[in-house]
Amino acid sequence: MTYKELLKVGERKAQKYKVEKSAVKSLLLFASNKEPSKLYLELDDECPIDVESKFLELLDEYTVKGRPVQYILGFAYFYGYKILVNEGTLIPRWETEELTNNILIYYDRMFKGQKVKVLDLGTGSGAIAIALKKEEPNMIVSASDISADAIDEAKRSAKLNDAEIDFRIGSWFEPFSEDEKFDIIVSNPPYLTTKEYVEDVVKNNEPDVALYGGDDGLKFYRVILENAQKYVNKEKFIIGFEHGYDKKDELNLIIKSHFKDVKIINLKDSMERDRMTIIIKE
Repeated sequence: MTYKELLKVGERKAQKYKVEKSAVKSLLLFASNKEPSKLYLELDDECPIDVESKFLELLDEYTVKGRPVQYILGFAYFYGYKILVNEGTLIPRWETEELTNNILIYYDRMFKGQKVKVLDLGTGSGAIAIALKKEEPNMIVSASDISADAIDEAKRSAKLNDAEIDFRIGSWFEPFSEDEKFDIIVSNPPYLTTKEYVEDVVKNNEPDVALYGGDDGLKFYRVILENAQKYVNKEKFIIGFEHGYDKKDELNLIIKSHFKDVKIINLKDSMERDRMTIIIKE
């Protein structure tokens, strides 16, 4: 078959199994080891049999077995940076790019290019930490995660992107002393409720520890907010969260129970859902 015929086979199979057709091209690029522009120019060329076999095998993984394309490829793009992922790390999402973008916006407003210390809690793949460091070199970034495997993968991604980050293994603030004060704390903790519907492709592939946040989805926000005051600079700080679209009001109450004299800013994502909350003191 030609490359074009293979793409059509893949797209028909994706449609049959009700998965994203756009991923089929990524699988063919991966199997052929070609750049997108080169594949486009060679669409009518006959595909080598070994590439065809590899592509069809990957296509089965994606469609029949329901394995996420990012795990098949071993990476995902986040904020324009290549982030390595495997079954031990959550696949970075668009909403988390929006959180990262808002942290950068409020950093510019409050700190205006000054050197700041940043802590990414529950870093997973390291996507937020890496993007922040690459976008703003004056951020001195640390990150923690309870999973040693996730930290190992995050370190590889940081090296791939030439991003200097202090990664530590442990639960939330556990690896840090209270003497280590931070100007910015950011987190996308697990926030699905235990009763919430989750698509099979997510539930059957991504790690439970990175998905579920207790009966109400707020378990880890409580843990973070109960301890955050010990680790932020008292005079001026930013704390930023991604959270469930229906948790804004409950999260605001938790924040108010731990912080006084702060400004709470609730932000919507691109789908107009309440998805991010920023706490600032200045």
